[in-house]
Amino acid sequence: MQRWIEAARPRTLPLAISPVLAGLFLALAQSGRLAFFTALATLIAAGGIQIGTNLHNDAADFERGTDTPDRLGPARAAAQGWFSAAQVKRAAHLVFLSSFLLGLLLVVRGGWPIFALGVTAIAAGYAYTSGPKPIAYGPYGELFVLAFFGIAAVGGTYYLQTLSLSAQAVTLGIALGLPAAAVLLLNNYRDFDTDRIAGRRTLCHLLGRPAARIVYAVLLVSPIPLLMIGSLPLQGWPLLLALLPAALLIRQLWHTEGRALNQLLARTGQYQLALTLLLGLGLLLEAW
Repeated sequence: MQRWIEAARPRTLPLAISPVLAGLFLALAQSGRLAFFTALATLIAAGGIQIGTNLHNDAADFERGTDTPDRLGPARAAAQGWFSAAQVKRAAHLVFLSSFLLGLLLVVRGGWPIFALGVTAIAAGYAYTSGPKPIAYGPYGELFVLAFFGIAAVGGTYYLQTLSLSAQAVTLGIALGLPAAAVLLLNNYRDFDTDRIAGRRTLCHLLGRPAARIVYAVLLVSPIPLLMIGSLPLQGWPLLLALLPAALLIRQLWHTEGRALNQLLARTGQYQLALTLLLGLGLLLEAW
């Protein structure tokens, strides 16, 4: 059971949970109401899609030969021999199916737009490391993350609560998708050499490591002014508190190499969650 938990990579769950929380915060601030069970189902379904993607990624990368003994990232289940690639894929299918069935309950509230969004998200989870041109093996992974872990997640959550979509929700989705994209950029920065040997050509390979560090900084800092000037109903000053951890993360990247980047990767995901909570605080202060 412990190995299955490690294979699911629970440390990545903030990437799925943060944009859902942000959508809930905005919907509550604008409508004054919260559909609790819809919110809970949204959080669980989003987390399930994240875990399913992690498991499928684990098996698919092993089958493609990407996960080698030289890998710097955390241990992968198939590569370590904890489970066969077929077992890990079956687990991914089961988790995706569970999220799909839970999503059908959300369709009752949100209708066909939610059905289309959920099916597309699951399909993208498979396509991330599968198919003739996996998303993870090209330079568009960060755009994929921005779209699904930002705009789609925030917008879909907001729609399920309010049955409408607003420009503020889209702005918030972009803002929360940027630090999520920074997580993927950093992941590819860490695996720069092994990914190149495996035939992956990510955005990091396109830019080179020095430029990737600059892009990482932009992805962390730009959500703060975007949220503060994005006509959101919030007190903006709590977001300024995110500048200090952002600066520390940026500085750390310039002085960190190898497996030490794993800790920085986890902290970048935590930064996105912290930014979301500061956003919630700003919305709450505005309501008061």
